Amino acid sequence: MTSQNNKSSLAALTLAAVGIVYGDIGTSPLYTLKTIFDPTHGLALNTPNLLGIVSLIFWGLTLIVSLKYVTLVLRADNRGEGGIMALMALTLNSVTRTSRWHYPLMVVGVFGATMFYGDSVITPAISVLGAIEGLEVATPALSHYVVPLAVVVLVGLYSLQRHGTAGIGRWFGPVMIVWFAALAIMGVINIAKAPVILQALNPLHAARFIMENQFIAFVALGAVVLALTGAEALYADMGHFGKKPIRVAWFMIVFPALALNYLGQGGLLITDPTAVENPFFHQLGTWSVYPLVILSTMAAVIASQATISGTYSMTKQAIMLGLLPRMRILHTSESEIGQIYIPAVNWLQLIVVLIAVIGFGSSDRLAGAYGIAVTATMLATTLLTFFITRYRWKLPLIVCVGATGFFMLMDIALFSASTLKLLHGGWFPLLLGAVLLTAMLTWKRGRELVFENLEKHAIPLDAFLDSLFVAPPARVPGTAIFLRGESDGVPHALLHNLSHNKVLHERVVFLTVHIREEPWVALSEQVQVVDLGHHCYQLNIHYGFKDEPDIPAVMAHCATLGLSFEMMETSFFIARQTVISTPGRGMAPWREHVFATMSRNARAAADYYQIPPNRVIELGTQVEI
Repeated sequence: MTSQNNKSSLAALTLAAVGIVYGDIGTSPLYTLKTIFDPTHGLALNTPNLLGIVSLIFWGLTLIVSLKYVTLVLRADNRGEGGIMALMALTLNSVTRTSRWHYPLMVVGVFGATMFYGDSVITPAISVLGAIEGLEVATPALSHYVVPLAVVVLVGLYSLQRHGTAGIGRWFGPVMIVWFAALAIMGVINIAKAPVILQALNPLHAARFIMENQFIAFVALGAVVLALTGAEALYADMGHFGKKPIRVAWFMIVFPALALNYLGQGGLLITDPTAVENPFFHQLGTWSVYPLVILSTMAAVIASQATISGTYSMTKQAIMLGLLPRMRILHTSESEIGQIYIPAVNWLQLIVVLIAVIGFGSSDRLAGAYGIAVTATMLATTLLTFFITRYRWKLPLIVCVGATGFFMLMDIALFSASTLKLLHGGWFPLLLGAVLLTAMLTWKRGRELVFENLEKHAIPLDAFLDSLFVAPPARVPGTAIFLRGESDGVPHALLHNLSHNKVLHERVVFLTVHIREEPWVALSEQVQVVDLGHHCYQLNIHYGFKDEPDIPAVMAHCATLGLSFEMMETSFFIARQTVISTPGRGMAPWREHVFATMSRNARAAADYYQIPPNRVIELGTQVEI
């Protein structure tokens, strides 16, 4: 019975993984071959070149997705969690804070994360555009409606985000199964018409294509990478589904369907070179164009949803790791803790996506931008994986270089080829990444300067309490909880309270939140209580970067440690910091002003930690940086 339940559970998770994990890579056949044989690339459309390109795509899927991601990178999990942020946290834990590699690796991880943001902006734009461009195949008269329709679809998609995906999410798997089945069937039909395309399974055709075409082949590599988009998503979603369902979905459904369809599109172009304007929508003839537009638009929306949800998840992780200011996070599902909605991220992302759709106007023009975002994230992942194999798994250097060096060479080749598109759209994700990288590193450095300032002026808590209770102030009923940082001494809020009110509550709790560089912290390890004497306590709360901060929930658990709370008799004292930029100190003046602006607009700590607003007393304090 248990075996049967496990099988049904694996089947359900595999179906869900097909719907959410593989939407991005699954919609790549919409535009990949069309972009590769774009006349501006100068690649002649003939059988040797077709065999070479399809061989490159097939072996790219085999080596980079199957071997690198599904086989190797999925092993580098952070307590079951994947994605560039989890990988960065795992890597930083492996090399320790004192290592000379710590800061450079953090920068690599943050850069990879910003490129993932670029990917998550371009995926909705290019997928929806690529799907609706099928209307141009049906009748050129409809070409003027492609961009407006794409805008309507995307605005509708982002407007629905606040409702969550619990309702429609259950349809993602079945719709994508239909999509991959359609890809496979169309592929088989066109392979049957031109069996010669099966020669592309021989990697010698890829090697011969590169040697004979050299620079043009190098240019083509920048478009071949479009077939590999979404590989990062399968790693990022590991925590939701587990390794096995992701691997089963790839090898049993997604990889065969993609391989068959790329072979089929190659076969179609051998028999009908005129279909090169949009080979995907020519695969079954004119009767199929409108049904394919509808199905591909549904698939594109699902692919977009996966990257949008991934952006929310990554933003939450970045906040917890101290790389972004606190933001308003809403939960869209009562049963699924991972389903969140961040309004600020949602609308900012929609604005950038619409700029991409309207500014570039077609999937062909967006393709150059896509390649750089995807290959940069791949390169960062490979680099971090090397440090995991060397410093966490303690493998010999020769094994580490062998395991990751081969993929590093491929990633560098693909990234280099993508940079040729720098002036044709490649600047877009790099500009977006530079803005985000600057914001993240500025926020992290700014918080460090704030902590340094507070630490410099901090009054040691133990010594203060000893002196305070030599002539203790009047005690009033109730519990006072003072939030304090990891390196703070006496909280400013306590000093203000004593200075102005001349009283102390009968029970005083100093609460410090610690964020660990791991995704989850077990409830039994989240709370530590230290008795400081005189009915004063230090309460340490530990969270992982994917945990949900909820201080009242953790406080309820404190009863088992002998410290129970009655919320209506408890007051939370929080110091709201106002950052003051000081010339000649800390960061460059413009960065200090950026940090001060971000700090002013950050979500209040009480709100973020879900403390009841009617129990909060905020006191202002100024901090110079």
